[in-house]
Amino acid sequence: MSKKTSNNSNYILQGAILATASIIVRMIGLLYRIPLGRIIGDVGNSYYSCAFEIYSLILLISSYSLPLAVSKIVSARLGTGDRANINRILKCALGFGLTVGVIGALVAYFGAEFLTGTVLNTPEGAICLRVLAPCILIMGVLGVIRGYFQGHGTMIPTAVSQIIEQVVNAVVAVVAAMYLFDYGKKIDAVLGTDTAAPAYGASGSTLGTTLGALFALLFIGFLLVIFLKKEKKKSFRNTQQESYSSILAVLIMTILPVILSTAIYNLNSIIDQGMFKALMEKIGHAKDDIDVAWGIYSGKYKLLCNVPIALASAMASSTIPNISKQMGDRKAVRRSVGDVIRFTMVISIPCAVGLGVFGKEIIEVLWPGTPDMAATMMMYGSTSVIFYSLSTLTNGILQGIDKMRLPVIHAAVSLALHVVLLYVLIAVFKMDGMAIVWSYIFFGVLMCILNNMAIRKHLRYRQELKRTFIIPIVSSAVMGVVSRLLYNVLFTAMGETKIAMLVSLVAAVIVAVVIYFVLLLAMRGLRERELRAFPKGYVLVKVAKKLHFRL
Repeated sequence: MSKKTSNNSNYILQGAILATASIIVRMIGLLYRIPLGRIIGDVGNSYYSCAFEIYSLILLISSYSLPLAVSKIVSARLGTGDRANINRILKCALGFGLTVGVIGALVAYFGAEFLTGTVLNTPEGAICLRVLAPCILIMGVLGVIRGYFQGHGTMIPTAVSQIIEQVVNAVVAVVAAMYLFDYGKKIDAVLGTDTAAPAYGASGSTLGTTLGALFALLFIGFLLVIFLKKEKKKSFRNTQQESYSSILAVLIMTILPVILSTAIYNLNSIIDQGMFKALMEKIGHAKDDIDVAWGIYSGKYKLLCNVPIALASAMASSTIPNISKQMGDRKAVRRSVGDVIRFTMVISIPCAVGLGVFGKEIIEVLWPGTPDMAATMMMYGSTSVIFYSLSTLTNGILQGIDKMRLPVIHAAVSLALHVVLLYVLIAVFKMDGMAIVWSYIFFGVLMCILNNMAIRKHLRYRQELKRTFIIPIVSSAVMGVVSRLLYNVLFTAMGETKIAMLVSLVAAVIVAVVIYFVLLLAMRGLRERELRAFPKGYVLVKVAKKLHFRL
């Protein structure tokens, strides 16, 4: 195997490790949100979403982009053999992360009432945002350390710390939500209100986020200390020492475009929430009904869709430092882009089909008694998985080839048109919660189109269609039809009970996975090199060869 091929496979493997961790994290998140949703309800989900959207925006403005930026700078220095300045980069980035983290935390804590009440018309979310405020500081430092390890070409510290973060988050969130929801009910009983219980319950779930981040920081900080001790023993060639001011300038110039593009993504959610609640109230909907609709959209529909989208985010984190190293070889960059897009589509397309086919049953199993609106959102809106996976990934590719302004411009254009569509759907066509789903998908579609046009122009990249899109779509379509028929037969035969629904769903999903990968391999949608890039890929290759598939 050539060095280029080996490097290419390694970054896909590292991306797959991070992607696997991200999927595990999302699954844990999904699992704990099931009891959490039952505790705080759709109204509590609306309060939680209000605080979390603002927290996410402040976080990304202050420090969310630090892992990508630090990994890009560190990997670029390693690519040129300049290892002597890497620790200075780490110190500078840590100082920057601490500074912006403190500022972000103060804004979140002291501006909570204005941001949740005045901006998003949900004052009940203020207590949640205050609980989240310290997490902004923690994430500033955590992001720098994760980026430092990613820049060295290893995603394992990030992956393990993410899992630790989410496990602690899940346990604390559920326990705290139960305790604080009961506390809120007592307040409601005294005051004669009905908002304290879901508000306090939602704040319990945000406490899990903060403590989870703290435990992740302690773990990865311990790894960093050990790693730096080993690095001290190594001797590096003398290079010109970079000043902290020059490092800070590079860091800021790397961060700014990433911040702007991802800020627009999050601003999209905040604008959606503010517009949706204001417009729905204007056309005559009750506040409780609006909160329920938004709670379903943010706490169920987007929660489920974000599980496979996490794959694209992880692959983007792996792609950026790798592409930065390959910038002198356009052919290698194009190969990397093709591989990572194919890898992502092979996973996201069947996930979208599966959520569309079984969305109603999944929601009924996870959250019994949820209004039919949730199933409708999932059935028609599951395609967002494909578009947001691809747009997230192509953002990372453009950042990796130093075209950082383009995702910002594309996101701004998409946001403007998205806002217009949302307004028309609600104000003119009087559409309910589906308005937010259609406009959400529209944003992702526009981002995909604009990003892919830019990649084609600047890399002279021509997208391979057959193995990247056509074979996964055909395989997923057959998978969806067969697994749906199987589910219907099993569900009817077992008496159409709740237990029958769960058993039939699990059996149908298992069969669906097998059918999809058999068809994918039979039509040569994946080659041996690509299969080996999966975690435990060598096992998959052995199985495929024993079944006489041509790879």
